[in-house]
Amino acid sequence: MARGDLVGSDRRDNDEERHSLHVAPEDRGVLRFLTCGSVDDGKSTLIGRLLFDTKALLSDTLANLQRNAQRRGLSALDLSLLTDGLVAEREQGITIDVAYRYFATARRKFIIADSPGHVQYTRNMVTAASTADAAVLLVDARKGILAQTRRHATIAGLLGVRHLIVAVNKMDQVAFSSECFAGIVGEFRAWLDRQPALHVRVDFIPLCALDGANVVERDERLAWFDGPTLIELLERAPAHEADARAPLRLPVQWVCRPAQSDFRGYAGRIESGTLTPGDELVVFASGRRSTVRRIAIGSSVREQAIAGESVLVTLADDLDISRGDLLANAQDEPPSAISQFEGTVCWLSSQPLDPRREYLLRQATRQTRVRVGAIASRLNVDSLQWEADGRAVEVNDIVRLRLATQNPVAADDYGRFRSIGSFLLIDPAGNDTVAAGMIGAA
Repeated sequence: MARGDLVGSDRRDNDEERHSLHVAPEDRGVLRFLTCGSVDDGKSTLIGRLLFDTKALLSDTLANLQRNAQRRGLSALDLSLLTDGLVAEREQGITIDVAYRYFATARRKFIIADSPGHVQYTRNMVTAASTADAAVLLVDARKGILAQTRRHATIAGLLGVRHLIVAVNKMDQVAFSSECFAGIVGEFRAWLDRQPALHVRVDFIPLCALDGANVVERDERLAWFDGPTLIELLERAPAHEADARAPLRLPVQWVCRPAQSDFRGYAGRIESGTLTPGDELVVFASGRRSTVRRIAIGSSVREQAIAGESVLVTLADDLDISRGDLLANAQDEPPSAISQFEGTVCWLSSQPLDPRREYLLRQATRQTRVRVGAIASRLNVDSLQWEADGRAVEVNDIVRLRLATQNPVAADDYGRFRSIGSFLLIDPAGNDTVAAGMIGAA
């Protein structure tokens, strides 16, 4: 398990790198990250500060903030209002729903998810983490590491977030004390050492989101910290990009068969791997095989397509392939077709799980009926241990379920194939999504 350092690289090197990037900035793509942590740790304020200091706000948005500050008699803008958009959130001063915001720097584009801190909104935090590349885990410098801090770190790791930035916020409330920061870092590291299953990279940073210290710009009050600012850490963070070097996974989204034509093509997005004409493919779950005759993207014929691209593929043989099937390279670790497996599930519905009912399981483009065989264990959100009990599965519960599907699905572990290893459970009566799950995650 990798661990971040208390102090990062030398500030002079950071300054030199920033200068060179101003001359020739490198496009590092898109980073999706979430903010998480306990209640009132300053998550929404931090996002507002990032948007404000990177000049991502429109003039009318700034004007609304200024009018709000005048109406409430505030001496500064309330930046948390940029994400807390629901009336109930503004009245209570908390985040309930997941809010998404967008901004960019010279090096990178960002998509932020501001997740709630309350335990009862665990499902919302799961939603935010499911597509995140990194997580900014906020800690109130006055309170230190809390149960919710550990809980959110565990859930983020469970959902495949491999980079945590532990941001010790409200340093102004502890007189910007380096000793306070070091104590929190030591406590969190000690907890991580007792969590061998939590495979994450961790960086630590002190800041004050309220006035922007160490968020985008440095602050002399934190001169003892020689590491990067938060925006610099985010600009360097690795993204969960589709891997062209991984085995091919191409879920079929649509079968193209024009009227009065013999043409048949299979459209879908390559989730991982590389596709070239002549490749031998195997179809899941039927097991039939053929070779690639032609690859097209729009009107352009391609000699190669890679992960992340949406393609139209024609095969050498006329096979019975439909939406929901999966194309994989026959020679490169194809998945197994399974009808029974164990998955880790977060229950999202206010209606408890009913083991007597059938649900729909949606995995990539495939949908099939599913029954719950047994509740193997439940994550105790207080002790963070998996426990066996006989209680009903209710909203926000995280459980391991044994599932049996009517038709086989392609078995890929979530830890390796995030898009193929994830699934949804849907109530067929109202078409409501009742759970989000991961194959093999624990």
